[in-house]
Amino acid sequence: MMNSKVIVIPAKKKQGNTIKESEKKKLRVAAYARVSTDSEEQATSYDTQVEHYTEYIKRNPDWEFVGVFADEGVSGTYTKKRDGFNKMIEEAMAGNIDYIITKSISRFARNTLDCLKYIRKLKENNIPVYFEKENINTMDAKGEVLLTIMASLAQQESQSLSQNVKLGFQYRFQQGQIQINHNRFLGYTKDENGKLIIFPEEAKVIKRIYREYLEGASLRDIKEGLEKVGITNGAGNKKWHISNLNQILTNEKYMGDALLQKTYTVDFLNKKRVENDGIVPQYYVENSHEAIIPKEIFMRVQEELTRRANMVSGKGKRRIYSNKYALSSIVYCSKCGDIYRRIMWNNRGKKYPVWRCCTRVTQGPKTCDARTIKETGLQEAVVEAINQLITERSKLKVIIKRNIETVIIGTANEKIEEIDEEMLKVQEELLKVANAKEDYTDLANQVEKLRNEKEKILLKMAEEKNSQNRLKELENFLDHQDFEIESYDEELVRKLVEKIILYEENLKVVFKSGLEVQID
Repeated sequence: MMNSKVIVIPAKKKQGNTIKESEKKKLRVAAYARVSTDSEEQATSYDTQVEHYTEYIKRNPDWEFVGVFADEGVSGTYTKKRDGFNKMIEEAMAGNIDYIITKSISRFARNTLDCLKYIRKLKENNIPVYFEKENINTMDAKGEVLLTIMASLAQQESQSLSQNVKLGFQYRFQQGQIQINHNRFLGYTKDENGKLIIFPEEAKVIKRIYREYLEGASLRDIKEGLEKVGITNGAGNKKWHISNLNQILTNEKYMGDALLQKTYTVDFLNKKRVENDGIVPQYYVENSHEAIIPKEIFMRVQEELTRRANMVSGKGKRRIYSNKYALSSIVYCSKCGDIYRRIMWNNRGKKYPVWRCCTRVTQGPKTCDARTIKETGLQEAVVEAINQLITERSKLKVIIKRNIETVIIGTANEKIEEIDEEMLKVQEELLKVANAKEDYTDLANQVEKLRNEKEKILLKMAEEKNSQNRLKELENFLDHQDFEIESYDEELVRKLVEKIILYEENLKVVFKSGLEVQID
């Protein structure tokens, strides 16, 4: 197995609700002030706090003043009695506040449970609270300590996700040591040393899923096929879900890589984990374990997933991928660009299948007056197109061979090596800057840019390899097909035909190899 390589995907420095750097919006800042009695002395303190925060926030050119939320003559023991406080929380949850400033923890809340509840709630929405007296920001390291102390006071429970444990996980991640629960991870188990190894019988199921998807099967088709023969999923159930299959087809671990820290724990009290969108670092380990699916096949599946997800009509309307018939989702209208679908036509009591433009079916002939074609006529045209290839196979095989030889990008692997070398240099510099507690935003952006560039090249290589395989399939078909076919063959159409475009007087069959045949 190849040596594993760890790529650090640094945390992105964020504060408040997420804002794109390019937009350069000001941070929307609010303050909270409270005094607990109605005495004249406290009233003066209240007015002073409001005036102080108003001026303090407005002085900062990078801040936008939202307001001072205040409660006068109210106890801080229970937040339900504080209208100003509750209004501030509502505004923050509505996305109108990015940052909150208050005098001290005791001014924010005297009840530990209430204080912790709202700090957690704000933190989950990426909204920091800054306590001036304690000089604590709930989103930085000191804030983590604050939450830990408050949590320990609020309830006596084990701190299984304490800072030391978190650091231990991060250290192992940096060494490329992956931590994966394999109990429901179909296709893999662990050896006596805790390393991921392939479970042969389950790996056959994973390979089947990838193969059938690339052959054109829909996720529902694959689901029903697995259930029909009683194959169990990772949880040991014979009932499969579309989401199970989608996760399998998009999990990079099946090609031998591992993206670590996809989610992170917001706090250890409620054990809630959320998707990591850059708040904490991620680690991408290449060749971390033995692959079930070759990288080339995995990337081809990602390409096909994207293609099916972006299927739209000529008017931009989303269309669901269908594979019920070989002609489903591949017959297009030349007038509006929408796909054709199969319907049963009743003509004078006689029913027979026809194919009609979806736009015409749903919106009528005034929107699109594309012709309707009998299924028998459409199938005969496809047979004629395939037979033209067979008739001209000698000439076509020369063209196919030439295309196979030119389809591969010779410099792609060299370019990937260059990117890997550059990424390693940038990461080394990034770690130095991060350890010096300096701003590493530019370096983090460089890493992300290089990763995206590498992914584009890998996808391009997958597309090229896909084209090469399709050409080889056609070449193989022509080598073994000595005679013209006599009837329509669903499996042959699935294998050879990319799409069919219907015009008013004729149609064009586009094969997966890129060859086109017009049938009048």
